[in-house]
Amino acid sequence: MNLYNTLNEDEKSVLKESTEENKADSCFFSNNFVNNQCKNEKKKNGGICSPENIPWPLKCSERVIFACTSIPYKCFFNPQNGEWKFRPRRGESSLFASISWLSRETGWETKLVGWTGEITASCQEIQSNSNDMDTTNNTNTVLLTSEDKERFMESFSKSYEDEIVPIWMLSDSDHQFGETIEQQSRWRKYPNTVLLPLFHYRLWNNTTDEWNEQTCWKDYVEFNKAYSDAIVKIYRPADIIIIHDYYLLLLPQLIRQELPNAYLGFFLHEPFPSSEIFRCLPKRKEILMGMLGANMIGFQSYSFSRHFVSTCTRVLGFDSIGKGIDVNGAYVAIEVLPMGIDAQRVEKESQTQKIQKKMQFIRELYSNKKILIGRAKIYEIQGVLQGLKAFESFLKQFSNWRNQVVFIQVTSPVNDDTSKFEKQIQDLIAEINGTYGSLEFTPVHHYHQHLEKDEYFALLRSGDVGIITAIRDSINTTSLEYVICQKGNNGPLLLSEFSGTKDALQDAIQVNPWDVTDTAKKINEALCISESEKEARQLKLYNYVTMNTVQTWISSFISKLLTNLATFNYNQITPVIDTTLLTNAYQKANKRLFMFDYDGTLTPIVKDPLVAIPSQQLLRVLRALAENPQNQVWIISGRDQSFLSKWLDNIPQLGLSAEHGCYMRFPNTSNWLDLTKNMDVSWQEEVYKIFEYYTERTQGSFIEQKRCTLTWHYRRADPDYGLFQALECQNHLESLITSNYNVEVLNGKANIEVRPFSINKGEVVNQLLALFKDEKPDFVFSAGDDKTDEDMFRILKKREDLKTYFTVTIGASNKITTADWHIQGPFEVLSVLESLINIKSSNDSANDT
Repeated sequence: MNLYNTLNEDEKSVLKESTEENKADSCFFSNNFVNNQCKNEKKKNGGICSPENIPWPLKCSERVIFACTSIPYKCFFNPQNGEWKFRPRRGESSLFASISWLSRETGWETKLVGWTGEITASCQEIQSNSNDMDTTNNTNTVLLTSEDKERFMESFSKSYEDEIVPIWMLSDSDHQFGETIEQQSRWRKYPNTVLLPLFHYRLWNNTTDEWNEQTCWKDYVEFNKAYSDAIVKIYRPADIIIIHDYYLLLLPQLIRQELPNAYLGFFLHEPFPSSEIFRCLPKRKEILMGMLGANMIGFQSYSFSRHFVSTCTRVLGFDSIGKGIDVNGAYVAIEVLPMGIDAQRVEKESQTQKIQKKMQFIRELYSNKKILIGRAKIYEIQGVLQGLKAFESFLKQFSNWRNQVVFIQVTSPVNDDTSKFEKQIQDLIAEINGTYGSLEFTPVHHYHQHLEKDEYFALLRSGDVGIITAIRDSINTTSLEYVICQKGNNGPLLLSEFSGTKDALQDAIQVNPWDVTDTAKKINEALCISESEKEARQLKLYNYVTMNTVQTWISSFISKLLTNLATFNYNQITPVIDTTLLTNAYQKANKRLFMFDYDGTLTPIVKDPLVAIPSQQLLRVLRALAENPQNQVWIISGRDQSFLSKWLDNIPQLGLSAEHGCYMRFPNTSNWLDLTKNMDVSWQEEVYKIFEYYTERTQGSFIEQKRCTLTWHYRRADPDYGLFQALECQNHLESLITSNYNVEVLNGKANIEVRPFSINKGEVVNQLLALFKDEKPDFVFSAGDDKTDEDMFRILKKREDLKTYFTVTIGASNKITTADWHIQGPFEVLSVLESLINIKSSNDSANDT
């Protein structure tokens, strides 16, 4: 049964006129959207997202580049005449509306980068009353020439100027190229068949097929790479780049690799699952590292953000700091930013006289009946079956409502094959109508179709109760639009507690869709609620939806991103080591001093410290450097003597410093010098008892005792619980130990260390430089990856008697450090050092001649 077919001819005429009017309004990216002649007339509204309010000392280009899954238009190609047509795309209207508003009403310049979507071949003209074209030839191959592509770009540019950059994913060649609709859809396979089910807590049946998974993954990487190439091409220094949703999870890191200084924000519009679900993903690390290329990541609700942080901790071993994540020393902010809708537009469009007439018709059609409204895409996660079962239970429990209540359920078609699920719905509806219906009364009315906007708004306005029973989703725009459309009617809203919108709509009647019996009782409660309570609930819901719009969302997102960028000094990027400058300085120097941390600098960080043994490549590089008589090479580590001796004793020319300087073994000697003979270590007994207390209560943790330091490790413990215990332990130590002893408490990578103030790597640097007496080294290279290594960097910066020194932090370019340079990781460190091995000094070159 089609709701449109129930209208008489006059009403159909009104509906058609309304459809045409709404279509014109639905084109969020009209030609005026990007009219450069109007840019000087834009409002400088001085609001929170105005370029005039960029926090000091951040510099910004006043342009925002948005990376979206697709452009706002479907693309149709007529192979008979080579013409291109574009029509507004269904879905994502809130996102496109936010970008349109930002460009139109604020001082920001915007650029949208998006995939064309599947190119559709059509030999028919666009029907004036349809959002889509006749696509009877969709199954045929879309054959395009290079000239067709050029005409596409020319036609698109004429219509929408430069503000939208389409991503072309069809294979390019000098000859014809083409793909079927199914072939073009391969770009959707990994996000839609792997990621989307996972995000909604549904594991796959076929993703264990290695070939299929690898093929889909390859396409997913290529899809993200195409975006990266396009954005890098149009990027201007200090642009803001905002990336949207699960199709582009790799994009932040890809852009970061090309543009280390870029201001990057990412927003996930879908739920993020618990770590126990996400860790099932074969490419889990690649996906997480891709997202963590952003400076800030936004989520719809707190639970999604909490799951993401927990997953990064458990899968990648990164620490959470405040509201963010420490990614190899770089801070990635995590924010909760609930997305809204374009409330003003929805209210305006839903209150027209034409929709009022349509609403009255629906009311008359179901006169003297209470109307329940449900609308969802025909996915299992949308909870359509749960809603129908709850209604069935309602009719069974509350027989007095039979023949008095109808349930209008609208399901929107999707591209995927949902025939089995559709049959389940139809069978259940037939069962309900067969049991509780009659010739005069049908309890459930199901419409499986895309409703036009005016019909949809009229339906929402007609409802007495709105029902959203999604079993897992993020933003639910139907619930927000229902609240707006219920202005004056005050129909209650039943909202699933598994919806990402439930935290925002606290005054909705929240239900567990899996508990159909209780949901049925909540339906009865909604129908029996007093007018005064309905009005009070509606007022609160309406105020929230109208105050937290998609416009305030994008404004808040940009504001939060800029604030985080300014707070964590992201514009102070540590440059990658200049190898040309380094090699030139090395070649000119006569006396050189190298000082290296061990873990995380020369070898990767591992979960078990005992397996972080030096590679053969590392031993070869260290030996080559140390055997050069002009070089002094030192390993300054927190490791104990036994570990360093076991793995590095076979390089006699190497200097070793253990336990942050407690012990030193000079080059070409075998004895360790104890620098702590007279040091008071009486505090260790008390600290050990505290560490013992937390070890007993934290499975997987252990204590490491050295001559002058005590360390509690929790890397092998549950990440969340380990971090919780570490904070408690640190508070315990600071309140009982540091006030009574001359020691400091240091937070390391999944460990807490207590050591005397006088023991640190900076003091080791001073001692080594003192050995050179008056003739200081004319080349110093110091490298490390964690907080203890910052002591080395600070001492070198204070020394005015050094001609040339290189302080190098290991990790991301935007990590917080006092170092002047950065190298990405241990493998890159070895690569840089290998480039120095065969360089002869200028003196050696002169002697050779």
